Amino acid sequence: MIYWCVRDLDGVRVAMVVAFEGFRDEELFLPRGILERRGASVTVLSDRTGTAVGRLGGTCEVRDLIGTARAADYAAVVFVGGPGIRAYALRPDCLALAREAADGAKIVAAICAAGAILAHAGVLRGRRATCYPTEGEVLRKAGASYTGQALEVDKNVITADGPQASSRFGAAVADAVVRHRRSVPVRG
Repeated sequence: MIYWCVRDLDGVRVAMVVAFEGFRDEELFLPRGILERRGASVTVLSDRTGTAVGRLGGTCEVRDLIGTARAADYAAVVFVGGPGIRAYALRPDCLALAREAADGAKIVAAICAAGAILAHAGVLRGRRATCYPTEGEVLRKAGASYTGQALEVDKNVITADGPQASSRFGAAVADAVVRHRRSVPVRG
């Protein structure tokens, strides 16, 4: 089988937010791989720098902090799930980054339990969204139309329900960035 990939994201920067301990490995590595193969530069953010460790033992280097990141510097801000992300659901820096991305008409995405961050940030009000089933009520209370589907794309907001949707989620984020780039008028 031959795999090829269009590099339609050259020059695009994407931020991926992970829990420093307990991110879900597939939910970081599969979407990041898709984004990078398509040409995006991916920055992993967390609440501290160093080597972050996933639930399944995978590691990634974190060089940038959530609290110093600006959504304006990225085409998309992606929140990665896993058991560790639950402690981030009400963090002011995470909520501010999600709101800033949404207010700036950036692509805002969350997978698994990270959907609660978007819910608490007010980003999901009036939107179709999904997440890990344990967080479904959080989305409903925040005004989202929780669907329970594997993947939801509602304008610039993308949500997915868990690890099994990681590849589809990554492709959906990449496709949304491409569509968004084409719809933004060039100023000159």
